[in-house]
Amino acid sequence: MRKPEAVADLDASTLVLFSPIAKSRLQVDRNRRDASEILHVSLKLHRRAQPAKVPTVRNGRRNMKPYVIVNRRAGSITDLGALLSQLQRLQPAALRVTRRRGDAEKFAREAVRKGCDYVVAAGGDGTLNEVINGVAKHPQQIRLGLVPLGTGNDFARSLKLPLTVDENIDILLSQKSMAIDLVRIRSDHTRYFVNVSAGGFSCYVGEKLTAKIKRVWGPLAYLRSAAAALPQLHAYETVVVFDDEERLTVDLYNVVIGNGRFVAGGLPIAPKADPADGLLDVILIPKRPGPEMVLLAAEIVLGKHVSNSAVIFRRAKKITVRSRPGMWFDVDGELVGRAPAVFQIIPGALNFVMSKR
Repeated sequence: MRKPEAVADLDASTLVLFSPIAKSRLQVDRNRRDASEILHVSLKLHRRAQPAKVPTVRNGRRNMKPYVIVNRRAGSITDLGALLSQLQRLQPAALRVTRRRGDAEKFAREAVRKGCDYVVAAGGDGTLNEVINGVAKHPQQIRLGLVPLGTGNDFARSLKLPLTVDENIDILLSQKSMAIDLVRIRSDHTRYFVNVSAGGFSCYVGEKLTAKIKRVWGPLAYLRSAAAALPQLHAYETVVVFDDEERLTVDLYNVVIGNGRFVAGGLPIAPKADPADGLLDVILIPKRPGPEMVLLAAEIVLGKHVSNSAVIFRRAKKITVRSRPGMWFDVDGELVGRAPAVFQIIPGALNFVMSKR
């Protein structure tokens, strides 16, 4: 059936299944329902109009319809209406579109509260991080999927997800998942992540790292932003403890905690990290003379820095960081607090839909 031409002018969250029954009932109700809830209303009415279906069982689990959360501002979206139409292939139980920061986390919590066991993040690394924090208290109950739509898509690179929306939808339709690790950071706030957290100079770099710079500079975006942040470069007197055993005291510029491999649109900051090995990769960048730092920066771009004698590399399940002054830590661009900070891996906590095979 041909969609109304006015759809492109509607708010994104009002794109619905245009069944005749849903349209007629929405027409009656539209003056008393908030536009952001229209999608849920229409889907509910559509379900009432159809015979009840018993979820099928695949690989010992029910084949559930996903709760899809879309970041309308994700960097690679050029036609939101077309994207939402593509996502209808998933036959979503709900299709929520964010309006502001924090919405993706709120919608993910809503999905858990409503008993949905399959949540899909359609957006970039920040959107994925919000969704993970929305489901983090009940990770074993949820299958998590991703349609990478950001400017960086760094965690999608670690999982080797395809580039196109349709290819990722094919994977999501398979609902075949793999257990990956979840990471908890306790600082000023408690947050969860699956990719990378960085502290120290990286936080100043992150402030300079805009979506435009990532699009234009690609893997070199981090270096471009680092050059802009150089006036703020200083060392931190840092104590790092690994698994409550080994203790290092060193002047550091940077602390990187990697579960995934990439940051800043493809920079291989933790090139050996495996999000399913039960360990965190720790990269410490000590204070060094300027010429050495320039050479190290070039090696980071190539992913060769871990073997550099100037870099301290460890693997651990728990990392505690204390510093003077207290270095800031971020997770996918979100500042979560100053040191002291404690990172703890939760092995195999997330069921991530990754392969259609």
